[in-house]
Amino acid sequence: MATADDLRCSGCGVPIQTESPDRLGYAPAAALKKEPALCQRCFRIKHYNEISSVTPNQDDFLKILSGIGRTESLVVHIVDLFDFEGSLINGLHRFVGHNPVVLVVNKIDLLPKAINVNRILNWVQKQVKEHGLKTAEIVLCSAKKNIGFDRVVEAIAGHRGTKDVYVVGATNVGKSTLINRLIGDYSDLEAELTTSPYPGTTLDLVQIPLDDGRHIIDTPGIVYAHRLTELADKRDLQKLLPDKPIKPAVFQLNEKQTLFFGGYARFDFTQGARQSFTCYMSNALPIHRTKLERAEELYAEHKGEMLSPPAKEGLDAIPPLTKHAFRIPKGSSSEVLISGLGWIAINSDAGAQIVVHAPKGVKVAVRDSLI
Repeated sequence: MATADDLRCSGCGVPIQTESPDRLGYAPAAALKKEPALCQRCFRIKHYNEISSVTPNQDDFLKILSGIGRTESLVVHIVDLFDFEGSLINGLHRFVGHNPVVLVVNKIDLLPKAINVNRILNWVQKQVKEHGLKTAEIVLCSAKKNIGFDRVVEAIAGHRGTKDVYVVGATNVGKSTLINRLIGDYSDLEAELTTSPYPGTTLDLVQIPLDDGRHIIDTPGIVYAHRLTELADKRDLQKLLPDKPIKPAVFQLNEKQTLFFGGYARFDFTQGARQSFTCYMSNALPIHRTKLERAEELYAEHKGEMLSPPAKEGLDAIPPLTKHAFRIPKGSSSEVLISGLGWIAINSDAGAQIVVHAPKGVKVAVRDSLI
């Protein structure tokens, strides 16, 4: 029988220990008899979808990533199309050095089915250029729905040669789901990484041996505090994170009207001709319309109740809302994004002035329309 000193969790990669249930990698001694070995945290996520609050800190993530530039590898950077700007690793070149990067844009299944794939690819290429990220190739896919996955495998095969493959990305972009699919294509190893709707599932390097003696290396998800999904109560994540194609919600607003997105954010149409605003967010997130003059009172009286999520018990973790004012020019086709929540499309012939209220620190920005 293996001892804890010999084992790493096959789900999250951390060394298994049997001493302290409050530390990463804990497993009861009896669990060491089972194969593959799982820490208690991964066992509970896998079998009971149970939430665990034990996660590594940001410094640990950065230490792990900083070693990639000293290797000769292919880097696969996975981003979430639903939160593209929020999940993109800015300054990735500082970690990967001269290693080539394949950008895998995951979760395209969340967009409405009528969307033109070439338009999405052109939009991503433009965003990547604006963010200064150099890529060997960009691939669109849905790891969950197995859409475009053959193209991901071809891209990796075409760029890696005989190199190791490091897979990097922010939390909740679908890294483990994609790697589980890669295991079946590249290796006879029976393994499955822990996947769950909660951030920080992979906690250390997980090395999956390939048939040619090299490895696919899953790295921990980087925790970005500017994403609303990192601030939200874990019990509310399934309402924030869409799991099926988004049904856009269209609102015809007069100026001085407001939309509340649960209790997480608020959108004020402060000035402009009557026009439509299209909201691309999880279908499970309630949207409430009111007059701007009533917005402050409504939020004060009903946050955590009618305006939820978050429920009252999750409000303490959410920083106070702060204002972000934007002027949308006439004739523009723009979107205002709230990282981790979604975006609002503003196709304005007349122009508009808007104010977005989001928790302090959450990324809010205007971008060219994806759709």
